[in-house]
Amino acid sequence: MRLPSTHPLSLLFIFFLHNLPPYMVARLVPEFPFRELTISTVDKYYRYNRFLSSERGRHVSGMLEIKKYLRYLGYLTSPDYNVSDDIFDAQFESAVKHYQSRLGLLVTGKLDYGTLSQILAPRCGIPDGESSSPTLHVNKNYVFFPGKPRWARPVPMTLTYGISPDNLIHYLSLSDIRKTFKRAFSRWASVIPVSFVETNDYGFADIKIGFYTGDHGDGEPFDGVLGILAHSFSPESGRFHLDAAETWAIDFGVEKSTVAVDLESVAIHEIGHLLGLAHSPVKNAVMYPSLKPREKKVDLSIDDIQGVQSLYGSNPNFTFGSLLESDTSANQAIGLRFEQSFWAISMFLAASFFCI
Repeated sequence: MRLPSTHPLSLLFIFFLHNLPPYMVARLVPEFPFRELTISTVDKYYRYNRFLSSERGRHVSGMLEIKKYLRYLGYLTSPDYNVSDDIFDAQFESAVKHYQSRLGLLVTGKLDYGTLSQILAPRCGIPDGESSSPTLHVNKNYVFFPGKPRWARPVPMTLTYGISPDNLIHYLSLSDIRKTFKRAFSRWASVIPVSFVETNDYGFADIKIGFYTGDHGDGEPFDGVLGILAHSFSPESGRFHLDAAETWAIDFGVEKSTVAVDLESVAIHEIGHLLGLAHSPVKNAVMYPSLKPREKKVDLSIDDIQGVQSLYGSNPNFTFGSLLESDTSANQAIGLRFEQSFWAISMFLAASFFCI
Protein backbone atom coordinates (compact mmCIF):
# COMPACT_ATOMS: atom_id res chain seq x y z
CA MET A 1 0.00 0.00 0.00
CA ARG A 2 1.46 3.39 -0.96
CA LEU A 3 0.80 6.60 0.92
CA PRO A 4 -1.01 8.97 -1.46
CA SER A 5 0.64 12.30 -2.25
CA THR A 6 -2.54 14.17 -1.21
CA HIS A 7 -2.87 12.37 2.11
CA PRO A 8 -4.86 14.59 4.54
CA LEU A 9 -2.29 14.04 7.27
CA SER A 10 0.61 15.45 5.26
CA LEU A 11 0.24 18.95 6.75
CA LEU A 12 -0.15 17.46 10.21
CA PHE A 13 3.08 15.50 9.75
CA ILE A 14 4.95 18.64 8.66
CA PHE A 15 3.57 20.38 11.74
CA PHE A 16 4.97 17.59 13.92
CA LEU A 17 8.44 17.88 12.39
CA HIS A 18 8.65 21.63 12.78
CA ASN A 19 7.35 21.74 16.34
CA LEU A 20 9.50 19.12 18.03
CA PRO A 21 10.86 20.03 21.45
CA PRO A 22 14.65 20.54 21.33
CA TYR A 23 15.20 17.73 23.83
CA MET A 24 13.59 15.05 21.65
CA VAL A 25 15.93 12.12 20.97
CA ALA A 26 17.24 11.84 17.41
CA ARG A 27 16.10 8.80 15.47
CA LEU A 28 17.00 6.92 12.33
CA VAL A 29 14.40 7.69 9.66
CA PRO A 30 14.40 7.79 5.86
CA GLU A 31 14.90 11.13 4.20
CA PHE A 32 12.61 10.12 1.34
CA PRO A 33 9.19 11.83 1.31
CA PHE A 34 6.73 9.42 2.88
CA ARG A 35 4.35 9.66 -0.09
CA GLU A 36 6.97 7.72 -2.06
CA LEU A 37 7.26 4.83 0.39
CA THR A 38 5.14 1.86 1.27
CA ILE A 39 3.95 1.64 4.86
CA SER A 40 6.03 -1.51 5.33
CA THR A 41 9.19 0.37 4.33
CA VAL A 42 8.51 3.27 6.70
CA ASP A 43 7.69 0.78 9.44
CA LYS A 44 11.08 -0.88 8.95
CA TYR A 45 12.87 2.38 9.78
CA TYR A 46 10.57 2.87 12.75
CA ARG A 47 11.32 -0.61 14.09
CA TYR A 48 15.09 -0.31 13.61
CA ASN A 49 15.29 2.74 15.89
CA ARG A 50 15.24 0.41 18.87
CA PHE A 51 18.57 -1.13 17.83
CA LEU A 52 20.48 2.15 17.72
CA SER A 53 23.62 2.06 19.93
CA SER A 54 23.05 -1.60 20.85
CA GLU A 55 26.20 -3.39 21.95
CA ARG A 56 27.39 -6.64 23.47
CA GLY A 57 25.36 -7.67 26.50
CA ARG A 58 22.18 -5.91 25.42
CA HIS A 59 18.85 -7.68 24.89
CA VAL A 60 16.64 -5.78 22.45
CA SER A 61 13.32 -7.10 21.20
CA GLY A 62 13.55 -7.84 17.48
CA MET A 63 17.36 -8.14 17.35
CA LEU A 64 16.87 -11.48 15.62
CA GLU A 65 15.98 -9.50 12.46
CA ILE A 66 19.53 -8.13 12.30
CA LYS A 67 20.94 -11.58 13.06
CA LYS A 68 18.99 -13.13 10.20
CA TYR A 69 20.10 -10.32 7.89
CA LEU A 70 23.78 -10.87 8.72
CA ARG A 71 23.36 -14.61 8.32
CA TYR A 72 21.81 -14.05 4.87
CA LEU A 73 24.82 -11.93 3.90
CA GLY A 74 27.25 -14.58 5.11
CA TYR A 75 28.50 -13.09 8.38
CA LEU A 76 27.00 -15.67 10.76
CA THR A 77 27.97 -18.97 9.20
CA SER A 78 28.03 -21.35 12.16
CA PRO A 79 25.14 -23.82 11.81
CA ASP A 80 24.93 -24.00 15.61
CA TYR A 81 24.46 -20.28 16.10
CA ASN A 82 20.99 -19.30 17.32
CA VAL A 83 19.52 -16.49 15.20
CA SER A 84 16.11 -16.78 16.84
CA ASP A 85 16.90 -14.86 20.04
CA ASP A 86 17.42 -11.15 20.74
CA ILE A 87 20.69 -11.35 22.67
CA PHE A 88 23.68 -9.27 21.53
CA ASP A 89 26.31 -11.89 22.32
CA ALA A 90 30.02 -12.24 21.52
CA GLN A 91 29.49 -14.09 18.24
CA PHE A 92 27.02 -11.48 17.03
CA GLU A 93 29.47 -8.73 18.00
CA SER A 94 32.13 -10.46 15.92
CA ALA A 95 29.74 -10.62 12.96
CA VAL A 96 28.95 -6.90 13.30
CA LYS A 97 32.68 -6.07 13.32
CA HIS A 98 33.22 -8.24 10.26
CA TYR A 99 30.34 -6.50 8.48
CA GLN A 100 31.72 -3.08 9.38
CA SER A 101 35.19 -4.03 8.16
CA ARG A 102 33.96 -5.52 4.87
CA LEU A 103 31.92 -2.43 4.03
CA GLY A 104 34.52 0.14 4.97
CA LEU A 105 32.69 1.33 8.09
CA LEU A 106 34.13 2.36 11.44
CA VAL A 107 34.70 -0.92 13.29
CA THR A 108 33.04 -0.54 16.69
CA GLY A 109 31.17 -3.80 17.16
CA LYS A 110 28.09 -1.71 17.97
CA LEU A 111 24.95 -1.02 15.98
CA ASP A 112 25.84 2.63 15.61
CA TYR A 113 24.20 5.08 13.24
CA GLY A 114 26.57 4.37 10.32
CA THR A 115 26.10 0.62 10.62
CA LEU A 116 22.30 0.73 10.86
CA SER A 117 22.17 3.19 7.97
CA GLN A 118 24.17 0.74 5.87
CA ILE A 119 21.94 -2.17 6.91
CA LEU A 120 18.90 -0.18 5.79
CA ALA A 121 20.47 0.97 2.50
CA PRO A 122 19.21 -0.55 -0.78
CA ARG A 123 21.77 -3.02 -2.06
CA CYS A 124 22.73 -5.96 -4.22
CA GLY A 125 21.41 -9.33 -3.04
CA ILE A 126 24.70 -11.21 -3.41
CA PRO A 127 26.13 -12.04 0.04
CA ASP A 128 29.37 -10.40 1.19
CA GLY A 129 30.49 -12.87 3.81
CA GLU A 130 30.93 -15.86 1.52
CA SER A 131 33.79 -13.96 -0.09
CA SER A 132 35.71 -13.99 3.18
CA SER A 133 36.17 -17.75 3.30
CA PRO A 134 39.69 -19.25 3.29
CA THR A 135 39.39 -19.57 -0.49
CA LEU A 136 38.95 -15.83 -0.85
CA HIS A 137 41.33 -14.10 -3.23
CA VAL A 138 41.95 -10.54 -2.06
CA ASN A 139 44.46 -8.31 -3.80
CA LYS A 140 44.50 -4.64 -2.86
CA ASN A 141 40.79 -4.02 -2.17
CA TYR A 142 39.11 -5.87 -5.00
CA VAL A 143 37.62 -9.24 -4.16
CA PHE A 144 36.85 -12.40 -6.12
CA PHE A 145 34.36 -15.16 -5.51
CA PRO A 146 35.72 -18.32 -3.83
CA GLY A 147 37.74 -20.29 -6.35
CA LYS A 148 38.34 -17.17 -8.45
CA PRO A 149 35.90 -18.19 -11.22
CA ARG A 150 35.99 -16.54 -14.65
CA TRP A 151 34.60 -17.29 -18.11
CA ALA A 152 36.84 -20.12 -19.27
CA ARG A 153 37.35 -19.02 -22.85
CA PRO A 154 40.47 -17.80 -24.60
CA VAL A 155 40.86 -14.03 -24.82
CA PRO A 156 39.86 -12.01 -26.62
CA MET A 157 36.41 -13.48 -26.07
CA THR A 158 32.84 -12.57 -26.95
CA LEU A 159 29.89 -13.09 -24.61
CA THR A 160 26.29 -12.75 -25.71
CA TYR A 161 23.49 -11.31 -23.60
CA GLY A 162 19.73 -11.33 -24.00
CA ILE A 163 16.85 -9.52 -22.32
CA SER A 164 13.90 -11.74 -21.42
CA PRO A 165 10.87 -10.82 -23.55
CA ASP A 166 8.59 -12.23 -20.84
CA ASN A 167 10.10 -10.43 -17.85
CA LEU A 168 10.20 -6.73 -18.61
CA ILE A 169 9.06 -3.45 -17.10
CA HIS A 170 6.78 -1.45 -19.35
CA TYR A 171 7.10 2.15 -18.14
CA LEU A 172 10.51 2.29 -19.84
CA SER A 173 10.77 1.61 -23.56
CA LEU A 174 12.56 -1.55 -24.61
CA SER A 175 14.76 0.58 -26.85
CA ASP A 176 15.92 2.68 -23.88
CA ILE A 177 16.47 -0.42 -21.74
CA ARG A 178 18.59 -2.00 -24.48
CA LYS A 179 20.68 1.15 -24.86
CA THR A 180 21.24 1.28 -21.11
CA PHE A 181 22.51 -2.29 -20.92
CA LYS A 182 24.69 -1.71 -23.98
CA ARG A 183 26.36 1.24 -22.23
CA ALA A 184 26.81 -0.80 -19.06
CA PHE A 185 28.50 -3.68 -20.86
CA SER A 186 30.68 -1.27 -22.84
CA ARG A 187 32.11 0.14 -19.60
CA TRP A 188 33.64 -3.23 -18.79
CA ALA A 189 34.55 -4.03 -22.40
CA SER A 190 36.63 -0.85 -22.56
CA VAL A 191 39.07 -2.18 -19.95
CA ILE A 192 39.25 -5.94 -20.70
CA PRO A 193 39.54 -8.00 -23.91
CA VAL A 194 35.91 -9.12 -23.70
CA SER A 195 33.19 -8.05 -26.15
CA PHE A 196 29.49 -8.18 -25.31
CA VAL A 197 26.93 -8.64 -28.07
CA GLU A 198 23.17 -8.57 -27.62
CA THR A 199 21.26 -11.48 -29.12
CA ASN A 200 17.57 -11.95 -29.80
CA ASP A 201 17.93 -15.65 -28.99
CA TYR A 202 17.40 -15.27 -25.26
CA GLY A 203 17.40 -19.00 -24.59
CA PHE A 204 20.95 -19.42 -25.90
CA ALA A 205 22.46 -16.18 -24.56
CA ASP A 206 25.47 -16.48 -22.27
CA ILE A 207 23.97 -13.81 -20.01
CA LYS A 208 20.21 -13.77 -19.41
CA ILE A 209 18.66 -10.55 -18.08
CA GLY A 210 15.15 -10.17 -16.67
CA PHE A 211 12.96 -8.18 -14.26
CA TYR A 212 11.23 -10.31 -11.61
CA THR A 213 9.18 -9.93 -8.44
CA GLY A 214 9.16 -11.89 -5.21
CA ASP A 215 10.01 -15.57 -5.41
CA HIS A 216 11.07 -16.14 -9.01
CA GLY A 217 12.55 -19.62 -8.86
CA ASP A 218 16.24 -19.12 -8.10
CA GLY A 219 16.05 -19.39 -4.32
CA GLU A 220 16.74 -15.66 -3.90
CA PRO A 221 13.33 -13.91 -3.68
CA PHE A 222 13.05 -10.16 -4.07
CA ASP A 223 11.56 -8.06 -1.28
CA GLY A 224 9.71 -5.19 -2.95
CA VAL A 225 10.53 -1.47 -2.97
CA LEU A 226 14.18 -0.75 -2.06
CA GLY A 227 15.84 -3.45 0.05
CA ILE A 228 17.41 -5.85 -2.46
CA LEU A 229 17.67 -4.20 -5.88
CA ALA A 230 19.10 -7.00 -8.03
CA HIS A 231 21.36 -10.01 -8.04
CA SER A 232 23.51 -11.91 -10.48
CA PHE A 233 25.75 -14.92 -10.13
CA SER A 234 29.40 -15.79 -10.59
CA PRO A 235 30.74 -17.28 -13.86
CA GLU A 236 29.52 -19.05 -15.79
CA SER A 237 25.94 -18.91 -14.54
CA GLY A 238 25.01 -15.84 -16.57
CA ARG A 239 21.79 -15.15 -14.61
CA PHE A 240 21.07 -11.46 -14.03
CA HIS A 241 17.82 -10.58 -12.23
CA LEU A 242 16.44 -7.16 -11.28
CA ASP A 243 13.58 -6.45 -8.86
CA ALA A 244 10.65 -5.29 -10.98
CA ALA A 245 9.09 -3.63 -7.92
CA GLU A 246 11.71 -0.87 -7.97
CA THR A 247 11.19 2.43 -9.77
CA TRP A 248 13.92 2.02 -12.37
CA ALA A 249 15.23 5.19 -13.96
CA ILE A 250 17.34 5.95 -17.00
CA ASP A 251 17.10 9.73 -16.76
CA PHE A 252 16.55 11.40 -13.39
CA GLY A 253 15.46 14.50 -15.24
CA VAL A 254 12.44 12.53 -16.43
CA GLU A 255 11.84 10.20 -13.48
CA LYS A 256 11.15 12.41 -10.47
CA SER A 257 10.48 9.73 -7.85
CA THR A 258 12.74 10.15 -4.85
CA VAL A 259 13.04 6.38 -4.53
CA ALA A 260 14.05 5.90 -8.18
CA VAL A 261 17.04 3.61 -8.79
CA ASP A 262 19.49 4.17 -11.62
CA LEU A 263 19.30 1.21 -13.99
CA GLU A 264 22.72 1.69 -15.55
CA SER A 265 24.50 1.88 -12.18
CA VAL A 266 22.93 -1.37 -10.99
CA ALA A 267 23.61 -3.04 -14.34
CA ILE A 268 27.31 -2.15 -14.20
CA HIS A 269 27.56 -3.55 -10.67
CA GLU A 270 25.84 -6.82 -11.54
CA ILE A 271 27.95 -7.30 -14.68
CA GLY A 272 30.96 -7.16 -12.39
CA HIS A 273 29.57 -10.20 -10.56
CA LEU A 274 28.89 -11.96 -13.85
CA LEU A 275 32.57 -11.48 -14.70
CA GLY A 276 33.76 -12.85 -11.35
CA LEU A 277 34.14 -9.86 -9.01
CA ALA A 278 32.68 -9.99 -5.50
CA HIS A 279 31.81 -6.95 -3.38
CA SER A 280 34.47 -4.35 -2.72
CA PRO A 281 34.88 -2.41 0.56
CA VAL A 282 35.85 0.68 -1.47
CA LYS A 283 32.88 3.03 -1.30
CA ASN A 284 33.49 4.72 -4.65
CA ALA A 285 33.90 1.40 -6.47
CA VAL A 286 30.99 0.20 -8.58
CA MET A 287 31.39 -3.15 -6.82
CA TYR A 288 30.46 -1.62 -3.45
CA PRO A 289 27.25 -3.46 -2.48
CA SER A 290 24.83 -0.58 -1.85
CA LEU A 291 23.39 2.23 -3.97
CA LYS A 292 21.20 5.05 -2.66
CA PRO A 293 18.04 6.10 -4.47
CA ARG A 294 18.79 8.66 -7.18
CA GLU A 295 22.51 7.91 -6.96
CA LYS A 296 24.36 7.41 -10.22
CA LYS A 297 27.60 5.43 -10.10
CA VAL A 298 28.72 4.43 -13.58
CA ASP A 299 32.47 5.13 -13.65
CA LEU A 300 34.73 2.17 -12.95
CA SER A 301 37.20 2.91 -10.17
CA ILE A 302 40.84 1.88 -10.32
CA ASP A 303 39.95 -0.88 -7.88
CA ASP A 304 37.23 -2.23 -10.20
CA ILE A 305 39.54 -2.10 -13.21
CA GLN A 306 42.50 -3.77 -11.53
CA GLY A 307 40.22 -6.50 -10.22
CA VAL A 308 38.62 -7.41 -13.54
CA GLN A 309 41.93 -7.11 -15.41
CA SER A 310 43.50 -9.61 -13.02
CA LEU A 311 40.90 -12.08 -14.31
CA TYR A 312 40.93 -11.30 -18.04
CA GLY A 313 43.89 -9.07 -18.77
CA SER A 314 43.74 -5.57 -20.18
CA ASN A 315 42.02 -4.29 -23.27
CA PRO A 316 44.99 -3.39 -25.52
CA ASN A 317 43.45 0.03 -26.13
CA PHE A 318 43.18 0.86 -22.43
CA THR A 319 45.76 2.74 -20.38
CA PHE A 320 45.42 3.91 -16.80
CA GLY A 321 46.82 7.25 -17.88
CA SER A 322 43.65 7.83 -19.87
CA LEU A 323 41.40 7.04 -16.94
CA LEU A 324 39.45 10.02 -15.70
CA GLU A 325 37.61 9.00 -12.57
CA SER A 326 34.64 11.21 -11.83
CA ASP A 327 32.68 11.71 -8.67
CA THR A 328 30.26 8.92 -7.82
CA SER A 329 27.40 11.31 -8.41
CA ALA A 330 26.62 12.15 -4.85
CA ASN A 331 24.38 14.97 -6.07
CA GLN A 332 20.77 13.99 -5.84
CA ALA A 333 21.72 10.95 -3.73
CA ILE A 334 19.21 10.60 -0.95
CA GLY A 335 20.80 9.65 2.35
CA LEU A 336 19.51 8.93 5.83
CA ARG A 337 18.82 11.60 8.44
CA PHE A 338 19.55 11.29 12.10
CA GLU A 339 17.45 14.14 13.34
CA GLN A 340 13.77 13.23 13.66
CA SER A 341 11.95 11.98 16.71
CA PHE A 342 10.41 8.66 17.51
CA TRP A 343 7.29 10.54 18.61
CA ALA A 344 6.70 12.24 15.25
CA ILE A 345 7.22 9.09 13.21
CA SER A 346 5.09 6.89 15.45
CA MET A 347 2.25 9.45 15.43
CA PHE A 348 2.40 9.63 11.65
CA LEU A 349 2.39 5.85 11.21
CA ALA A 350 -0.44 5.31 13.66
CA ALA A 351 -2.58 8.01 12.05
CA SER A 352 -1.81 6.69 8.57
CA PHE A 353 -3.00 3.20 9.39
CA PHE A 354 -6.30 4.50 10.79
CA CYS A 355 -7.02 7.07 8.09
CA ILE A 356 -5.98 5.43 4.80
